[in-house]
Amino acid sequence: MKQKEVKELSVEELNDKLKSFKKELSEMKMTHAISPIENPMQIKSIRRTIARINTELTVRSIQ
Repeated sequence: MKQKEVKELSVEELNDKLKSFKKELSEMKMTHAISPIENPMQIKSIRRTIARINTELTVRSIQ
């Protein structure tokens, strides 16, 4: 998810996406610990998306 897409979402949608991405990240980490996943760069991508969402939520709470 790109920053442009994140900025277009509402706060409620951002919170929902954040929950789903965090759940997906934990499941992916667990799967990767048991047996290597095909593309481990997905973990990095999801972590960065979570960071983008958190940043946008922080910016909106300051304003």
